[in-house]
Amino acid sequence: METTPRDDTAADAPQQAANFIRDIIKEHNRTGRFGGKVVTRFPPEPNGYLHIGHAKAICIDFGMAREFGGECHLRYDDTNPSKEEEEYVESIQRDVKWLGFDWGKHLYYASDYFPEMYEWAVKLIKDGKAYVDDLNAEQIREYRGTLTQPGKESPFRNRTVEENLDLFTRMQAGEFPDGSHVLRAKINMAHPNMNMRDPVMYRILKVPHHRSGSTWNVYPMYDWAHGLEDSIEGVTHSLCSLEFEDHRPLYDWFIDQLPIHHPQQIEFARLNLTYTVMSKRKLLQMVKKGQVDGWDDPRMPTLGGMRRRGYTPEAIRTFCDRIGVAKRDSIVDFALLEHCLREDLNKRAARFMAVQAPVKVVIDNYPEDLVEEVDAINNPEDPAAGSRKLPFSKTLYIEAADFMEEPPKKFFRLAPGREVRLRYAYFITCTGVEKDPQTGAVTVLHCTYDPQTKGGSSPDGRSPKATIHWVSAAHALDAEVRLYNHLFTKENPDDAPDGDFTSNLNPDSLQILRGCKIEPALAECGIGTVVQFERLGYYCADTTSTPDSMVFNRTVGLRDEWARISKKGAQNK
Repeated sequence: METTPRDDTAADAPQQAANFIRDIIKEHNRTGRFGGKVVTRFPPEPNGYLHIGHAKAICIDFGMAREFGGECHLRYDDTNPSKEEEEYVESIQRDVKWLGFDWGKHLYYASDYFPEMYEWAVKLIKDGKAYVDDLNAEQIREYRGTLTQPGKESPFRNRTVEENLDLFTRMQAGEFPDGSHVLRAKINMAHPNMNMRDPVMYRILKVPHHRSGSTWNVYPMYDWAHGLEDSIEGVTHSLCSLEFEDHRPLYDWFIDQLPIHHPQQIEFARLNLTYTVMSKRKLLQMVKKGQVDGWDDPRMPTLGGMRRRGYTPEAIRTFCDRIGVAKRDSIVDFALLEHCLREDLNKRAARFMAVQAPVKVVIDNYPEDLVEEVDAINNPEDPAAGSRKLPFSKTLYIEAADFMEEPPKKFFRLAPGREVRLRYAYFITCTGVEKDPQTGAVTVLHCTYDPQTKGGSSPDGRSPKATIHWVSAAHALDAEVRLYNHLFTKENPDDAPDGDFTSNLNPDSLQILRGCKIEPALAECGIGTVVQFERLGYYCADTTSTPDSMVFNRTVGLRDEWARISKKGAQNK
């Protein structure tokens, strides 16, 4: 696996990035294959929540259909009832729609086709191309051979058609326990492709299905079901991730044994993202062990978690467009995803004042009972967003980090005797400091203001080197702010000496700040609304937030690491 080059090419990519699938479809349409039709499908297993890797597949599957005037089906691969839940079914539909795609009337389930699949399996038995095997799972693995050694045939491989039909019928009737029998395709135990060495088609699984109940005691394996589902639905281009490339000969073999429509399977590289795991099994493990706060924990790469954190579908779609569609695996830097998010939020997010680590400022020469309103711009990137009124009074809060009693040479913010600009308001100068006698911590800063600098400019042309944000103490609301970092400490979480990816979990992935001060206008911020806290970053009102108890998740900071990487890469060329 290669690492995506960290230069400026991805950030400045053209609108239509490299996409070999597009080229294949264009060629098919040129030659008249499939009659010019384009039918794709997104086939998730309802055994977990979708993550950012699925977003890439969704954008490809639905995007190609949309681009060529075709249709994309949403089809659940619900062939393993032991791991499937209706909760996952509902979450998948919610996520696909949130990303901006719609399957219309084309919502399907693999379980819809269980009767046809069963009858086709019977046909293969009658044609001498499938048999019931009594070997257990471990024995089947042993008989399968290795990449350098051929497998050996099962002692049950040459049963008669009649015996195989009888056993398969009794498997479905529930006469045998789980694991005692399987139905296998009779292909070639010496085939160089391991997937072609008599693969299992059906196993016994006496588990109620979330849709069909207890109707079935045997369930199809994915390799058997995959192509049949595509064929039944008239899919033309069966797009899947690269790990299924070695399965394509089996996909084709199964379809070729039956007089049915034959789609084209095309594989693309899945998304691999730094500091992220792309395995539903691993994500489920963390959920069950309580290592994260559910599937929608804002640190999770699930679409539910990203939505709760404040990611927008537009940013995710842009990201998927920019990374393109390749045939070779690579690792994409998480910074590119954040870059796409900042680009989108910069255009749409309203700006507000918030102080995360407040220290009190008293303006000694400001009238005691005076409250002014200053004009604040809602979004300088969007003139139509207008402005709002911001209350200003004698006592304010500023960030503790914006003051130093003994500042170093390059610290330009507030310090004793130094003047700074308060955003949209006045110039102030620090004249005194109050401290906690026990800890020595600064508790109150005393300042004076220049009444001639209202709006942040001076009639004599002087300009302080720093502008800081603030909120009026009398009008500020309390809020809880949750700061998020990468969930893992390593770019590749699976790089663990003991093989346990959870050993790389970041203990500092969440920091909760209570007692933050925010401007009163934020009380109107509805759940899921993303705003910019000036100078701090982008924040989203959490699902637990209420007007009386505001909670904000930091979506992403203002510093654009990808832009820095891209600029450095361009300079080094």
